[in-house]
Amino acid sequence: MCSVAVVDNGEVYVWGYNGNGQLGIGSNGNQSTPCRIAALQGIRVQRVACGYAHTLVLTDEGQVYVWGANSYGQLGTGNKSNQTYPTPVTVEKERIIEIAACHSAHTSAAKTQGGHVYMWGQCRGQSVILPHLTHFSCTDDVFACFATPAVSWRLLSVEPDDHLTVAESLKREFDNPNTADLKFLVDGKYIYAHKVLLKIRCEHFRSSLEDSEDDIVEMSEFSYPVYRAFLEYLYTDSISLSPEEAVGLLDLATFYRENRLKKLCQQTIKQGICEENAIAMLSAAVKYDAQDLEEFCFRFCINHLTVVTQTSGFAEMDHDLLKNFISKASRVGAFKK
Repeated sequence: MCSVAVVDNGEVYVWGYNGNGQLGIGSNGNQSTPCRIAALQGIRVQRVACGYAHTLVLTDEGQVYVWGANSYGQLGTGNKSNQTYPTPVTVEKERIIEIAACHSAHTSAAKTQGGHVYMWGQCRGQSVILPHLTHFSCTDDVFACFATPAVSWRLLSVEPDDHLTVAESLKREFDNPNTADLKFLVDGKYIYAHKVLLKIRCEHFRSSLEDSEDDIVEMSEFSYPVYRAFLEYLYTDSISLSPEEAVGLLDLATFYRENRLKKLCQQTIKQGICEENAIAMLSAAVKYDAQDLEEFCFRFCINHLTVVTQTSGFAEMDHDLLKNFISKASRVGAFKK
């Protein structure tokens, strides 16, 4: 009976019924129009999940905040008291990448970057008041096994036949030597591709392959994992790389002026940021003019300033970057007592 929305800048708006504090605005009063949650000022939210009468949000730093009904421990705060303000939930200091809740259950779940799945709340009639590590590999299994009734928290799509869409067919053909008419030689390994698709999908290939009759292209500017990920992106519209390798792909995306790929790289890099590599990620963002990533890395450094300034990355920081960092940190009040 309530609604929650996340806008582009990470702010959260809520409206509707608020009898259990599920709007997170510090009261139990209902809201007939969208109201911004002031308590999350300065925190950028990426995702939201709503239970029967409680709410979870996931920030861009992998932190979870909860509020609302808590009679079964579904907030994971260690007690059964309702919360009308956003309250942080800690899961073994691991970064959270997915949160889950369902309108028909008093249960919450989360998945970490390391692949661990936690659950809390109503569990087959019992109350779990703190995040509990499960043996599952996905959050769907939490609700299938523990929720009453057994449910799926997200919409599932079941294909009635074996028909493949155009997009699915293209994904299957990536790196297929049986149908390819072009291969790239990178680090001594071949990657198989199709000229017509590359010309359709990428401006760089549209010009470089226009009059070329070669069926082998040698590539030495980028590593095999990075270039393979780039070609696979042209077939799938997605990337699957570690945050460290995504920095190399960000370099490639900048070189080829692939703006959407550049955004995907920034999202991947954000998921792998930590105190030890934050300065390196910030340097890469500045080098490749990735403004969204630069702002994210800067905020992360400010939020973890004491630890970040003690890392080797900070000690070896480029002089001009260090000056700009200190100046900008001073302007946002990072050095105030």
